This record gives sequence, C-alpha cells and structure tokens, in this order.
Amino acid sequence: MHSEIIMPQQFEERARVMKAMAHASRLMIIDELSRGERCVCDLQELVGYDMSTVSKHLAVLKKAGLVEDERRGKQVYYRLKVPCILNFFHCIESVVEANKR
Repeated sequence: MHSEIIMPQQFEERARVMKAMAHASRLMIIDELSRGERCVCDLQELVGYDMSTVSKHLAVLKKAGLVEDERRGKQVYYRLKVPCILNFFHCIESVVEANKR
C-alpha cells in the first residue's frame, strides 16, 4: 500500500481547522450553514448570543477557511466554503455512537 508522507506543517494546518470547530456554538453554526446560507441575525437567534459574540465565532470559522461571507446592503450572509466538512461531522457522530456501546 502506497502512503503519502505528511509533513509536520500539514498536521499543524489540520489542527488549526479542528481547533476552529472545537466549540459547540461553532459546530451549531456549521450545522445550520449546511442547510444553506444565513445572515448573521439568523445565526445570532440560533446560538442565542449577542451579535459581537456570533461575529467572533464566524471570524474564527472564516479564518480557518470553513465559511465565506458576502455583504448585501447592511447584512452579511455566510455559507460553508467547503461542504465536505459535513463528512467529518458524520465521522464524529460514528465515534459518539460507538462510545455509547
């Protein structure tokens, strides 16, 4: 079996993305964005925090390359940049289920 050599920097990049997701509110945001783009106001209602807290969470996700945004008038809309992140969610759910047994 041929295996690709992974450089330490690639592990750092992976960890950076995983750290960006390592908060329940950010996971909720990613899950909500899996259903389509949302404005910050929709996400604020979902997570139940003030606008600045939600914006900080979104900035973390954006910096990690998980979401992208688009300004339309006074509103900013967010969407998943890489929808394949949902495959990772399915994998995590499998681990959670396996740990229940």
